[in-house]
Amino acid sequence: MKANTKIYGIRAVMEALQSNSPINKIYLQKGLQGDLFKELEYVARKMSVSISYVPLEKLNKFTKNNHQGAVADISPIAFRNFEELIEEIIAKNDAPLMLLLDAVSDVRNFGAIIRTAECSGVDAIVIPKSGSAPINNDTVKTSAGAVFNIPIAKVDHLKDALFYLQSSGVTLLGATEKSENLLYDVDLSGPLALVMGAEDKGISPSILKMMDHSAKLPMKGEISSLNVSVACGAFLFEVVRQRLS
Repeated sequence: MKANTKIYGIRAVMEALQSNSPINKIYLQKGLQGDLFKELEYVARKMSVSISYVPLEKLNKFTKNNHQGAVADISPIAFRNFEELIEEIIAKNDAPLMLLLDAVSDVRNFGAIIRTAECSGVDAIVIPKSGSAPINNDTVKTSAGAVFNIPIAKVDHLKDALFYLQSSGVTLLGATEKSENLLYDVDLSGPLALVMGAEDKGISPSILKMMDHSAKLPMKGEISSLNVSVACGAFLFEVVRQRLS
Protein backbone atom coordinates (compact mmCIF):
# COMPACT_ATOMS: atom_id res chain seq x y z
CA MET A 1 0.00 0.00 0.00
CA LYS A 2 1.71 3.12 -1.23
CA ALA A 3 1.44 6.19 1.00
CA ASN A 4 0.99 9.64 -0.40
CA THR A 5 4.22 11.61 -0.80
CA LYS A 6 5.19 15.23 -0.43
CA ILE A 7 7.75 16.77 -2.73
CA TYR A 8 9.36 20.13 -2.08
CA GLY A 9 11.16 22.87 -3.96
CA ILE A 10 9.84 25.11 -6.73
CA ARG A 11 11.65 23.29 -9.56
CA ALA A 12 10.72 19.84 -8.22
CA VAL A 13 7.04 20.80 -8.00
CA MET A 14 7.19 22.32 -11.48
CA GLU A 15 8.66 19.09 -12.87
CA ALA A 16 5.90 17.10 -11.16
CA LEU A 17 3.30 19.30 -12.84
CA GLN A 18 4.94 19.03 -16.25
CA SER A 19 5.15 15.23 -15.97
CA ASN A 20 1.43 15.03 -15.07
CA SER A 21 2.08 13.53 -11.64
CA PRO A 22 -1.20 13.03 -9.71
CA ILE A 23 -0.99 16.09 -7.44
CA ASN A 24 -3.65 16.53 -4.77
CA LYS A 25 -2.65 20.04 -3.75
CA ILE A 26 0.24 22.49 -3.89
CA TYR A 27 1.09 24.47 -0.75
CA LEU A 28 2.72 27.84 -1.45
CA GLN A 29 4.19 30.31 1.00
CA LYS A 30 2.07 33.40 1.50
CA GLY A 31 3.52 36.59 0.07
CA LEU A 32 6.38 34.95 -1.81
CA GLN A 33 7.45 36.63 -5.06
CA GLY A 34 9.82 35.87 -7.91
CA ASP A 35 9.57 34.89 -11.57
CA LEU A 36 9.89 31.13 -11.01
CA PHE A 37 7.36 31.22 -8.19
CA LYS A 38 4.87 33.10 -10.40
CA GLU A 39 5.45 30.63 -13.22
CA LEU A 40 4.66 27.76 -10.86
CA GLU A 41 1.42 29.50 -9.84
CA TYR A 42 0.48 30.02 -13.48
CA VAL A 43 1.13 26.42 -14.53
CA ALA A 44 -0.74 25.02 -11.50
CA ARG A 45 -3.80 27.18 -12.21
CA LYS A 46 -3.71 26.33 -15.90
CA MET A 47 -3.75 22.62 -15.00
CA SER A 48 -6.57 23.16 -12.43
CA VAL A 49 -4.41 21.93 -9.55
CA SER A 50 -5.60 23.09 -6.13
CA ILE A 51 -3.35 25.70 -4.47
CA SER A 52 -3.31 26.60 -0.78
CA TYR A 53 -1.39 29.66 0.42
CA VAL A 54 0.05 28.97 3.86
CA PRO A 55 2.48 30.57 6.34
CA LEU A 56 6.13 29.54 6.37
CA GLU A 57 5.61 27.63 9.63
CA LYS A 58 3.26 25.16 7.99
CA LEU A 59 5.70 24.44 5.17
CA ASN A 60 8.46 23.91 7.74
CA LYS A 61 6.29 21.26 9.41
CA PHE A 62 6.10 19.35 6.12
CA THR A 63 9.88 19.17 5.69
CA LYS A 64 13.11 20.35 7.31
CA ASN A 65 14.74 20.58 3.89
CA ASN A 66 14.88 23.70 1.73
CA HIS A 67 11.37 23.83 0.27
CA GLN A 68 11.76 27.30 -1.31
CA GLY A 69 8.17 28.09 -0.37
CA ALA A 70 6.59 25.25 -2.35
CA VAL A 71 5.42 21.77 -1.29
CA ALA A 72 3.21 19.42 -3.32
CA ASP A 73 1.10 16.56 -2.02
CA ILE A 74 1.20 13.65 -4.48
CA SER A 75 -1.71 11.19 -4.65
CA PRO A 76 -0.97 7.50 -3.97
CA ILE A 77 -2.88 6.55 -7.14
CA ALA A 78 -2.74 7.65 -10.75
CA PHE A 79 -6.00 9.09 -12.05
CA ARG A 80 -7.45 7.77 -15.30
CA ASN A 81 -8.29 9.77 -18.39
CA PHE A 82 -12.07 10.21 -18.22
CA GLU A 83 -13.05 9.67 -21.85
CA GLU A 84 -10.73 6.71 -22.35
CA LEU A 85 -12.02 5.10 -19.16
CA ILE A 86 -15.69 5.53 -20.07
CA GLU A 87 -15.11 4.16 -23.57
CA GLU A 88 -13.42 1.07 -22.10
CA ILE A 89 -16.25 0.48 -19.63
CA ILE A 90 -19.08 0.92 -22.15
CA ALA A 91 -17.33 -1.36 -24.65
CA LYS A 92 -17.30 -4.30 -22.25
CA ASN A 93 -20.44 -3.73 -20.17
CA ASP A 94 -24.05 -3.42 -21.35
CA ALA A 95 -25.16 -1.88 -18.06
CA PRO A 96 -22.21 0.06 -16.60
CA LEU A 97 -22.49 1.81 -13.27
CA MET A 98 -20.59 5.04 -12.69
CA LEU A 99 -20.48 7.19 -9.58
CA LEU A 100 -19.94 10.96 -9.80
CA LEU A 101 -19.27 13.02 -6.67
CA ASP A 102 -20.17 16.70 -6.75
CA ALA A 103 -17.69 18.30 -4.30
CA VAL A 104 -17.60 15.62 -1.59
CA SER A 105 -14.86 17.22 0.50
CA ASP A 106 -14.37 15.07 3.61
CA VAL A 107 -11.61 12.50 3.13
CA ARG A 108 -13.23 9.93 5.42
CA ASN A 109 -16.57 10.20 3.65
CA PHE A 110 -14.71 9.87 0.36
CA GLY A 111 -12.86 6.78 1.57
CA ALA A 112 -16.07 5.16 2.84
CA ILE A 113 -17.78 5.89 -0.49
CA ILE A 114 -14.90 4.33 -2.43
CA ARG A 115 -15.11 1.21 -0.26
CA THR A 116 -18.88 0.89 -0.81
CA ALA A 117 -18.51 1.59 -4.53
CA GLU A 118 -15.96 -1.18 -4.92
CA CYS A 119 -18.14 -3.62 -2.98
CA SER A 120 -21.24 -2.79 -5.05
CA GLY A 121 -19.59 -3.18 -8.45
CA VAL A 122 -19.18 0.46 -9.50
CA ASP A 123 -17.11 0.57 -12.70
CA ALA A 124 -15.62 4.05 -12.18
CA ILE A 125 -15.68 7.06 -9.86
CA VAL A 126 -15.51 10.56 -11.32
CA ILE A 127 -14.64 13.68 -9.32
CA PRO A 128 -13.97 17.32 -10.24
CA LYS A 129 -10.40 18.58 -9.91
CA SER A 130 -11.53 21.48 -7.75
CA GLY A 131 -13.46 21.14 -4.49
CA SER A 132 -13.08 17.39 -3.98
CA ALA A 133 -11.44 15.59 -1.10
CA PRO A 134 -7.88 14.51 -1.86
CA ILE A 135 -6.79 10.90 -1.93
CA ASN A 136 -4.37 10.71 0.97
CA ASN A 137 -3.49 8.31 3.77
CA ASP A 138 -6.84 8.86 5.53
CA THR A 139 -8.74 8.16 2.31
CA VAL A 140 -6.73 5.00 1.69
CA LYS A 141 -7.28 3.77 5.25
CA THR A 142 -11.03 4.51 5.30
CA SER A 143 -11.47 2.80 1.93
CA ALA A 144 -9.79 -0.33 3.36
CA GLY A 145 -7.53 -0.32 0.29
CA ALA A 146 -10.44 -0.25 -2.17
CA VAL A 147 -8.99 2.92 -3.68
CA PHE A 148 -6.42 0.70 -5.42
CA ASN A 149 -9.11 -1.53 -6.94
CA ILE A 150 -11.45 0.93 -8.64
CA PRO A 151 -10.55 3.42 -11.39
CA ILE A 152 -10.97 7.09 -10.51
CA ALA A 153 -10.99 9.94 -13.03
CA LYS A 154 -10.59 13.64 -12.33
CA VAL A 155 -12.27 16.11 -14.67
CA ASP A 156 -12.02 19.88 -15.06
CA HIS A 157 -15.80 20.30 -15.00
CA LEU A 158 -18.37 17.74 -13.83
CA LYS A 159 -20.93 19.14 -16.29
CA ASP A 160 -18.75 18.17 -19.25
CA ALA A 161 -18.45 14.64 -17.89
CA LEU A 162 -22.22 14.43 -17.49
CA PHE A 163 -22.83 15.64 -21.05
CA TYR A 164 -20.38 13.02 -22.30
CA LEU A 165 -22.14 10.24 -20.36
CA GLN A 166 -25.57 11.31 -21.61
CA SER A 167 -24.34 11.34 -25.21
CA SER A 168 -22.99 7.82 -24.60
CA GLY A 169 -26.44 6.53 -23.62
CA VAL A 170 -25.93 6.59 -19.86
CA THR A 171 -28.85 7.67 -17.65
CA LEU A 172 -28.08 10.29 -15.00
CA LEU A 173 -29.61 9.83 -11.55
CA GLY A 174 -29.26 12.51 -8.88
CA ALA A 175 -29.59 11.65 -5.20
CA THR A 176 -31.48 14.48 -3.50
CA GLU A 177 -33.98 14.82 -0.70
CA LYS A 178 -35.70 17.48 -2.85
CA SER A 179 -36.92 14.83 -5.28
CA GLU A 180 -40.55 13.72 -5.41
CA ASN A 181 -39.50 10.20 -6.42
CA LEU A 182 -38.49 7.41 -4.10
CA LEU A 183 -35.37 5.52 -5.12
CA TYR A 184 -37.25 2.22 -5.13
CA ASP A 185 -39.60 3.43 -7.89
CA VAL A 186 -36.79 4.24 -10.37
CA ASP A 187 -35.56 1.68 -12.91
CA LEU A 188 -31.83 1.23 -12.24
CA SER A 189 -31.20 -1.72 -14.53
CA GLY A 190 -29.69 0.11 -17.52
CA PRO A 191 -26.48 2.09 -18.02
CA LEU A 192 -26.40 4.43 -15.03
CA ALA A 193 -24.41 7.30 -13.56
CA LEU A 194 -25.29 8.05 -9.94
CA VAL A 195 -24.52 11.59 -8.78
CA MET A 196 -24.03 12.30 -5.08
CA GLY A 197 -23.74 15.84 -3.73
CA ALA A 198 -21.59 17.65 -1.20
CA GLU A 199 -21.98 16.98 2.52
CA ASP A 200 -23.54 20.36 3.30
CA LYS A 201 -25.23 21.53 0.09
CA GLY A 202 -26.06 18.37 -1.84
CA ILE A 203 -25.92 18.43 -5.64
CA SER A 204 -25.43 21.93 -7.04
CA PRO A 205 -28.56 23.33 -8.78
CA SER A 206 -26.93 23.59 -12.22
CA ILE A 207 -25.92 19.93 -12.12
CA LEU A 208 -29.26 18.82 -10.69
CA LYS A 209 -30.97 20.34 -13.75
CA MET A 210 -29.03 17.96 -15.97
CA MET A 211 -30.33 14.81 -14.33
CA ASP A 212 -32.57 12.42 -16.26
CA HIS A 213 -34.05 11.33 -12.93
CA SER A 214 -33.75 12.33 -9.30
CA ALA A 215 -34.62 10.21 -6.30
CA LYS A 216 -34.66 10.25 -2.53
CA LEU A 217 -34.69 7.73 0.30
CA PRO A 218 -37.75 7.49 2.56
CA MET A 219 -36.88 9.11 5.88
CA LYS A 220 -38.76 8.00 8.99
CA GLY A 221 -36.95 9.96 11.72
CA GLU A 222 -36.84 13.64 12.59
CA ILE A 223 -33.45 14.22 10.96
CA SER A 224 -34.10 14.90 7.29
CA SER A 225 -30.87 13.68 5.70
CA LEU A 226 -28.22 10.98 5.95
CA ASN A 227 -24.44 11.22 5.89
CA VAL A 228 -23.44 11.22 2.21
CA SER A 229 -21.47 7.97 2.46
CA VAL A 230 -24.42 6.18 4.11
CA ALA A 231 -26.88 7.55 1.53
CA CYS A 232 -24.52 6.52 -1.27
CA GLY A 233 -24.46 2.98 0.09
CA ALA A 234 -28.25 2.80 0.17
CA PHE A 235 -28.47 4.01 -3.43
CA LEU A 236 -25.75 1.70 -4.75
CA PHE A 237 -27.14 -1.42 -3.12
CA GLU A 238 -30.61 -0.70 -4.48
CA VAL A 239 -28.91 -0.82 -7.90
CA VAL A 240 -27.40 -4.18 -6.91
CA ARG A 241 -30.77 -5.46 -5.68
CA GLN A 242 -32.58 -4.51 -8.87
CA ARG A 243 -29.91 -6.04 -11.07
CA LEU A 244 -29.96 -9.31 -9.15
CA SER A 245 -33.75 -9.67 -9.35
